[in-house]
Amino acid sequence: MLMGLVVKNAILIVDFTNQLKAEGKHFKEALIIAGKGRMRPILMTTLSMVVGMLPIAMATGTAAEWKNGLAWVIIGGLLSSLILTVFLVPVIYYLVDTAKEKIGTQKEV
Repeated sequence: MLMGLVVKNAILIVDFTNQLKAEGKHFKEALIIAGKGRMRPILMTTLSMVVGMLPIAMATGTAAEWKNGLAWVIIGGLLSSLILTVFLVPVIYYLVDTAKEKIGTQKEV
């Protein structure tokens, strides 16, 4: 479940950046616009899942112990993946496109 959400969020940013690049924007500008534009859907998805897991994480009662642990792991994974998606994916995209740009200019020389 966590992997699916993280990958979906990363695809949202990368796909929107690629669309902006196809429209003629430089990749730095496209990354900034994509990050701002896709922040809201990513936050809404992650926070809704976290809030949805809180009742399971806070539950008390018969056999709630095993569900509590799983819910806390999912909440931690969602929040950490949110940070990684918002910061790490654009940084890696930037590094890869910078390297492509440098390799492209070296071949032309």
